[in-house]
Amino acid sequence: MSDTSTRVLSLEDELLELLGPASVSTEPRVRERASIDGSPMSPIIAAKLPLGLADLVVFAADAEQIATAVAAASRHGVPITVRGKGTGNYGQGIPMQGGLVIDTTRAKAIVEVGDGFITAEAGTPMVMLEQAAWASGQALWMYPSTAQSTIGGFLSGGSGGTGSIEHGSNDRGFVAALDVVHADGSAEIHHVEGDEAQKYVHNYGTAGVIVRATVRLEPLREWRGLWASFPDFGGTLSVVQTIGNLDPSPRLVSGDGPEISASLPADEAIPEGRSSLRVILDATQVDTVTAIIEGAGGRVEAVREGPQASIRLSMLSYNHPIEWYQKSQEHEVFHLEVAGAPLADDIEAVESVFAGGKLHIESTKAFPIGMLAAPYVSEEDVYRGIAELNAIGVGVHNPHQWNVDFNVEQTAETAALTDPNGLLNPGKLNPDYTGARKGAIIS
Repeated sequence: MSDTSTRVLSLEDELLELLGPASVSTEPRVRERASIDGSPMSPIIAAKLPLGLADLVVFAADAEQIATAVAAASRHGVPITVRGKGTGNYGQGIPMQGGLVIDTTRAKAIVEVGDGFITAEAGTPMVMLEQAAWASGQALWMYPSTAQSTIGGFLSGGSGGTGSIEHGSNDRGFVAALDVVHADGSAEIHHVEGDEAQKYVHNYGTAGVIVRATVRLEPLREWRGLWASFPDFGGTLSVVQTIGNLDPSPRLVSGDGPEISASLPADEAIPEGRSSLRVILDATQVDTVTAIIEGAGGRVEAVREGPQASIRLSMLSYNHPIEWYQKSQEHEVFHLEVAGAPLADDIEAVESVFAGGKLHIESTKAFPIGMLAAPYVSEEDVYRGIAELNAIGVGVHNPHQWNVDFNVEQTAETAALTDPNGLLNPGKLNPDYTGARKGAIIS
């Protein structure tokens, strides 16, 4: 028996004693399910699967159990990968060196809703936080397009979504405080706030494990979901930034050309053969936005009230339209995350970088962002296109890799103290990763 197998068996024995048999599994199907995410969305990563397989899975029921599992694995020298719903698309949550996977989805509880903040355990779905916030007359600053994602997963692997037009990404003040555990053999939960908390955001759990989070709320406004359409994508592109720059800010502005729109779930508000525009906006802005749309040759298809309308529109933003588009095509489709004025001003130049290129667009205050999808040819073709996009002023984030690529130096410095033996999600934090083949990062 190898030394690794011995360590895993010893860890299993300890976890069974600490957490009980209902919380610990070595069943092959359980291990397999805990070792996958949404990475098949990338044909480049899909060709490299499987990337790793858990030896042991723990289902933690609360923050303390997550900390207990991290501490035990650290003492036994077993690699640790923490996951929420597994909705990440690019392998960040795959246990590349095996070891222990901690599933946090049972650790879902709203701890406190206060004036301007909400605290929840790591496995709490974002939609559950939003519902609790609405019940208190407040709303989250932001939540991801996959609203069922956990708060721990979103803070560790996500960046923005509904609400980002006004508040930016989740590293810009959204996080008020975190409770984290380090891979030092201790189950101590460290409370960190402000800049110290930011050190644990968007680094895939490589610097510490988030067990509880406090994030910002704002006063609840009367949100409306507005669906509109145009004869072609040019009409949608002409109003995206105008609507996104309104005051008060919309929570979301998303648009697609007729081809991607046709792949979205059937809805009378998304008519066939037309470009779709979807907005979550303040009720006071409905007339203004209607005038903007009609002035550009479009028409409003529906205005819907209530939280479900907002959630539904959120699920048709960011990566989601590309996922629907992929499913509708007979050939492999890849995509890149893109940003910059050319997305709205020179769509032909952007889409023509790849044969058959199609853009999904989102508004931010500064510039449009989006997802550029195209038939997959080869990895070399993808990187050629990244260089061409950069050359015409389009920023690119390459989603076809799993390396931490945000504040890498700071994360490495933090991890040297919090994870001295390199056990936290190994394979993801590579300080020498220069990003030479990933294009310009979208900030």
